[in-house]
Amino acid sequence: MPIHPRDRVAGARRSSIPECRCERSTSVTTAAQVRESAGTWTIPSLIRRNAEEHGDAPALTGSGRTTSWAELRDAVAAAAHGLRAAGLGPGDRMLIDVSARPEHWIADFAATHLGALPCTTYATLSTEQIRHVATHSAATVVVLEGEAQLRRWRPVLDSLPALRAVVVLDGAVAPGGDARFVGYDDLMLGGAELHRGDRAQLERWTDAVRAADPVTMIYTSGTTGAPKGVVLSHANVLYQAAAQELLNPVEPNPRLVAYLPLAHVAERVLGMYLPVFSAAHVTVCPDQTQLLPTLKAVRPHGFFGVPRVWEKMAAGIQAILGSLPEENRAPIDKARDVAARVYAIKADGSEPPAELASAYEQADAGVLRPLREQLGLDQATRFGSGAAPIPASVLEFFGSLGITIMEVWGLSETTGAATTTFVDRYRAGTVGMPVPGMELRLAEDGEIEVRGPLVFPGYLDADGRVEPDTDAGGWLATGDIGTIDDDGFLRITDRKKELIITASGKNIAPSRAEGLLRAHPLIGYAAVIGDRRPYLTALLALDDEAAPAWAKARGLETTDLGELAAHPDVRAELDGAVEAANGELSRPEQVKRYSVLAEPWTPETGELTPTLKLKRRVIADRYATDIASLYDQEGQQ
Repeated sequence: MPIHPRDRVAGARRSSIPECRCERSTSVTTAAQVRESAGTWTIPSLIRRNAEEHGDAPALTGSGRTTSWAELRDAVAAAAHGLRAAGLGPGDRMLIDVSARPEHWIADFAATHLGALPCTTYATLSTEQIRHVATHSAATVVVLEGEAQLRRWRPVLDSLPALRAVVVLDGAVAPGGDARFVGYDDLMLGGAELHRGDRAQLERWTDAVRAADPVTMIYTSGTTGAPKGVVLSHANVLYQAAAQELLNPVEPNPRLVAYLPLAHVAERVLGMYLPVFSAAHVTVCPDQTQLLPTLKAVRPHGFFGVPRVWEKMAAGIQAILGSLPEENRAPIDKARDVAARVYAIKADGSEPPAELASAYEQADAGVLRPLREQLGLDQATRFGSGAAPIPASVLEFFGSLGITIMEVWGLSETTGAATTTFVDRYRAGTVGMPVPGMELRLAEDGEIEVRGPLVFPGYLDADGRVEPDTDAGGWLATGDIGTIDDDGFLRITDRKKELIITASGKNIAPSRAEGLLRAHPLIGYAAVIGDRRPYLTALLALDDEAAPAWAKARGLETTDLGELAAHPDVRAELDGAVEAANGELSRPEQVKRYSVLAEPWTPETGELTPTLKLKRRVIADRYATDIASLYDQEGQQ
């Protein structure tokens, strides 16, 4: 494999790393192939292609109906005409606060056709956070869903000087007497009439969009400070889509499920841009509690889960397997053992011997595929995880079910995945190698820097300009700390700003201990504390689904989380979990004390971002008393 030479510029201090050309992957995908596949397409031109070549094929299912590609383009045309009449033009910003429903896709794509910049806001934003985003973006149009959204936005709207229109999907809640407000149905009716009167306008809009133009803006979730507006181009998102299709192809016109927030880059790429690129059929799942039934109904060809989703799936299967009688569990264990051996062999690009391969085929057909069917993943061949570290034990567990999860790493600023593991080249605990065309290097302090076609044009400035955040050589400092092994696999150790420096001066990445703790089914989330402290401690939030089930299975008198947090049986189990985690850690990394919290953590309660990352500043402030007690010598563990 070619080696990227050490930067020879005088004074530069960088680590040399392998450059990914993917020669070891059976797909033999190169950057040139990705560039050729992405071409000069744009989202509008691909929607036109899909309507012409796959017009009758399903594009989007949600809210009780399925829309074909031809119907979707007509709806986008009506919305584009309606939004243009409402005052949205090229270069304008449009904010969307709408749940996952087809109208969200339609409004977003319509703005893109106009050369405007759509941006979905997180549903969990407070009114003051909305004020920051709306003011910074100088939004011209805002699209809201209904009464709940209007209640949070109403105190902000009068302070936005650039605002021309507020589109409300539930037109009945729009206040009367304010000309800025328009119901979505009225906008679509007026837009459809304009489209019928001048159908060529849609083609002019489509042809005017260029690959280098902005396609969306994503406000980072703000775990460490005020959110920034990350601007991505058509070229960024379609290079990512082309790379994913070439590296891990699935069925033509695949079935996919969209369930993550559209404010996050993962669902933007996987639920919007990749489906447009591959003319896929997306089923919208607006309620994550209905994800499993949706997967079973859709049988998607690919599935991406944030680590917590995979962890919950693993815990559920393990609970089912653990409840089976020995005679029923034995053949499953045998089949999983065969799959685990195949998974380990393929990790290094090797092929299992013929006898083992034959045994795997039998085990898969008779035992493992039916297990995957229980998850709705029996027809899926593309599996991914990202947004946060996933425990190696979870990856290996799914490997024993015949599911090879490709772990990716990246940022909004890198259009999602900048690195990935490959179907024939993976290593649990790493995030793989660079996506073809991307380059990595390590700064002297271990910070990962990236360069390539997935790096964003820049952040939106308050004056409307897009300001690059790369150095003169095009390198982006990511804020993540990592290491690269001799085979070129990248391992993320922590966020640069989240490194704990103990009172003795030890630099410790809390994410490793947190991942080991979270691997226990009882623990929903763990936050390791210790900055400027003599040792590490942890706050543990029980899993609100697994903990009551665990208690019920053991005949405990309660399933209430608050009571379970103090129950001696639960504490004994957690003692074992902490001890097991500490056994994998060096002495300075070990957790000396912990506190069990009486309530779960969710994005709604504020401790987590919408993509289920820890908000460390919120946690430190909210649980200051609990943390102080862990360092009180009189405190009890």
